[in-house]
Amino acid sequence: MRGMGMHGAWGWGGASDPEKLNRPREHVTLGRVLALFKPYGGLVILIVIAITIGAGLGVVPALLTRAILADLLGARDPRLLTELFVATLAVAIGGGLLSVAQSYLNTIIGQAVMADLRRVVYAHLQRLSLRWYTSTRIGDIMSRFNNDIGGIQNVVTGTFVSIASNVLTVIVTVATMFVINWQLSIVALIIVPAFALPTRQVGSVRKRISRATQEKLAEMSAFLQETLSISGVVLVKTFVRERYEAGRFEAVNQDLRQLQVRQALIGRWFFMTILLFSTLGPALIYWVGGLQALRVLPGTIDVPAIVAFVALLGRLYTPAGSLMNVWVDVQTSAALFDRIYEYLDEPVEIPNPPAGVVLPPVRGEIQFDHVTFSYVPSRHALDDVSFTIPPGNLAALVGPSGAGKTTITYLVPRFYDPDAGRITLDGHNLRTLDLRSLGEQIGMVTQETYLFHSSIRDNIAYGRENATDEEIQAAARAANIHAFIMGLPDGYATVVGERGYKLSGGEKQRVAIARVVLKDPRVLILDEATSSLDSQSEALIQAALEPLLRQRTSLVIAHRLSTILSADIILVMDAGHLVERGTHAELLERGGLYARLYHEQFKAEAQRLGLVD
Repeated sequence: MRGMGMHGAWGWGGASDPEKLNRPREHVTLGRVLALFKPYGGLVILIVIAITIGAGLGVVPALLTRAILADLLGARDPRLLTELFVATLAVAIGGGLLSVAQSYLNTIIGQAVMADLRRVVYAHLQRLSLRWYTSTRIGDIMSRFNNDIGGIQNVVTGTFVSIASNVLTVIVTVATMFVINWQLSIVALIIVPAFALPTRQVGSVRKRISRATQEKLAEMSAFLQETLSISGVVLVKTFVRERYEAGRFEAVNQDLRQLQVRQALIGRWFFMTILLFSTLGPALIYWVGGLQALRVLPGTIDVPAIVAFVALLGRLYTPAGSLMNVWVDVQTSAALFDRIYEYLDEPVEIPNPPAGVVLPPVRGEIQFDHVTFSYVPSRHALDDVSFTIPPGNLAALVGPSGAGKTTITYLVPRFYDPDAGRITLDGHNLRTLDLRSLGEQIGMVTQETYLFHSSIRDNIAYGRENATDEEIQAAARAANIHAFIMGLPDGYATVVGERGYKLSGGEKQRVAIARVVLKDPRVLILDEATSSLDSQSEALIQAALEPLLRQRTSLVIAHRLSTILSADIILVMDAGHLVERGTHAELLERGGLYARLYHEQFKAEAQRLGLVD
């Protein structure tokens, strides 16, 4: 991108924009996370009902066990024993069915929330400006999608149900235990606070390590994106840097390994403590309950009640431990939520006005009115630039590299907004226009032609939704590419490969021209980069461009003398300033920068065309 420099070319080891590191961020609040579940309130209520019923059924087996033991030790009634067995079986089946229903509802809600989150993040990223993308590595963006959003899936799909289920289970279980024996209940509850003691510290450490791990994963994703893309592979092979890149990868790989080992081992002592107290609890109940049964301690309890009480302990300590574990998981996932909402909190630099003007088919008058613009503070890419391109005119942008030509072409479709001044289309300030409506009026063919890894047909049809095959082929004919496409084994179904690498530079450009022809915009922006092509490809592209430029307002970064000669107005840029304007003859007569550029860059072409001796 001209005038912007390289962003992060060697900065894969850290954040590519230092300002992002220093920008204060709010941590994600619980309210923002819970808001994700708001659209599914009805299903959440159904889950709560299922959990409540399940919690009640969960204590029934312990009570039935007590009744069975009491019958075996007392009345010894076979019929009652059979009825208790049937009841136990029915409770087990009912609990199982409830569990299946609960899991189904939980999965539906969790996956819906994940889909919503992915959709919201993607939609927000689409609204961010080109400036943001030039300072953010694509690997980091992919990591937020694949690693961070994927990492919170278990929390989103399981945390709510786990908390609700465990809380209700603890409440119902404690109530049942107090009904059986209040003294033993107090003994059992004394142990519960011990579960929470190390939780806060473990959660805090896990959160810190989790964030460091995700950042390292993003670093690896960015590295792979840079070195394993087609362009990256060609560069590595050209300079024989395979061993060097393998060393860089291994450094990141080892750092990631160490972080993941630490993340996996954090809290092992915590879980060992939970297991210890889970074992200690039943021993205490047998001891204290046994002393009560032997009348050594005050209280009345029998053996069946002690057995039932111990059975209930599992439904107390297991959910209590799970709640502590959930808290640790929530703390760990907080780092991931922070990274996701870090993107969602990025301000939209180019907002779509709430009541944006929807343009009718435009005439195509473009006006720059004292426009100043900077990519970075204190260095103007454009400085007080003013000009008007009448409808249907061809304006050629000429000037040395870094003069501001590309910046002008990026401001017209509102990829950026000027720092000062205004830009109008048919008298409408671009800031007041609906962005989609503005985009529909403008077509662009850039110097770096981009094609999707899809068929030629799909790449051309990208110019207009619902285009017919006849319209696509007509556009290809206009771009002088139809005959070439029909000569391919798969014709229009030919897949062009990553970034169109299966096609030559000239073929890619003609496909891109066909895409714009199909869109049929009123305003055309063109970076006429044909200098690297062979003469035949250049001639084909030039023939394709001539009808495309007719009867449109065209803004062309001109590299060919023939385009400059056919221009209605030539805009000469230098160091962000518009230094000259006029026709070819007028500018030559003035003897300024254009005349110098003409003699340096275009005179050989003029002699070849027979325009000068």
